[in-house]
Amino acid sequence: MIKLESLNRREAVRYMGGAGVEMNPAMERLMDDCEARLIQTVRPKYLYKIIDLPNGELTLGCDIKKHLEGCSKAALICATLGAEADKLIRVAQISDMASAVVLDSMASVAIEQVCRQVDGLIAELFPESYLTFRFSPGYGDYPIELQKTFLLILDAPRKIGLSASENSLLIPSKSVTAIAGISDKPIEKKRRGCAVCSLRETCRYRRNGDHCGY
Repeated sequence: MIKLESLNRREAVRYMGGAGVEMNPAMERLMDDCEARLIQTVRPKYLYKIIDLPNGELTLGCDIKKHLEGCSKAALICATLGAEADKLIRVAQISDMASAVVLDSMASVAIEQVCRQVDGLIAELFPESYLTFRFSPGYGDYPIELQKTFLLILDAPRKIGLSASENSLLIPSKSVTAIAGISDKPIEKKRRGCAVCSLRETCRYRRNGDHCGY
């Protein structure tokens, strides 16, 4: 089981900066409250499966082939904060938009922290191997439609209540699907930019033609 004991405040503040939010004592208190509500409410869940490579079904497009180059195995991953996170944000959007912005930003940070913990669990299974960073359907030319394939292989709808819409958007929204390569040899470090960011689809920086600095 994965538990969230705290959220990365620095990442949340930077993410909220894209919405023009400025920090002050009142905002600090609001962040404290939203962080506590999220941690108390959400129940993170995840699944992963180790597959052998090559795998033609899951390596469509040039970008994923390049990403997994040199890897003999890969980990299929999905994770979600659950419907509770979506409900918190939705209720706040009706009554308190400031809280909604903070909750949305902190929930995005929270799902990334969950994924990083899953990364660690997988790394423990392969202590002599090297893992790539996560690459998700929808990044580059990697078809977003593969979200549904990932979920089917992992049996995610039944096991953790994670599904995809007709447009291949994840439900609940604060969720991630991804693949990470596993290699017996050191992997060349690649720069992580907007194309491989788990927040790219909802990023306020990108909407304003900016970026967060990663």
